[in-house]
Amino acid sequence: MSFARVRALVVVGVLAVAALVFVVVALVRDKQSDIANGANCPDGAPLADVQLPDDPAEVTLKVLNGTKRAGLADQVTSEFKNRRFTVQPSGKSKTKFDGVAEIRFGPDTVGKAQLVRAYFLAQSKMVYNAKRKGAVIEIVIGDNFQQLATTTEVNQSLVEIGEPELPPGACLKPVTKKPEAEDG
Repeated sequence: MSFARVRALVVVGVLAVAALVFVVVALVRDKQSDIANGANCPDGAPLADVQLPDDPAEVTLKVLNGTKRAGLADQVTSEFKNRRFTVQPSGKSKTKFDGVAEIRFGPDTVGKAQLVRAYFLAQSKMVYNAKRKGAVIEIVIGDNFQQLATTTEVNQSLVEIGEPELPPGACLKPVTKKPEAEDG
């Protein structure tokens, strides 16, 4: 074996060992894994689910009428049901609302509320309550409501408003993997 080949093998071996050491050190010193699973979360802080749902059927809505227009909540509930959302019976809001819509949600529904916001073309008022439990998002329809956005408008609105943001005082809820569909 020539001297040039021996030298090349030594250089490649040293580079391989250096790369292995670098990877091991990076994995040992990694501090970001705790962030992903909420380990650095203060005691009592809510864990917020910021994942956008894959299917509207994963979102449960309760529409409330915040106007004097009779039957408006029933109409909007029907429209959301036609768009494959899970809906609860509509009702009357205790307070009136002048805007387009007020979306009330808690830590369990941050990502889902972002999707619902897109149906109002980001003209809705988002009301986050850290103490709110459960998977139901309340929507108070206001006096300025005209109609829900079309599918194309929803997609454009989702691009415009971006990813859901972590609410103040909340920690990121660990992401659970969804089972993949098998081809069969």
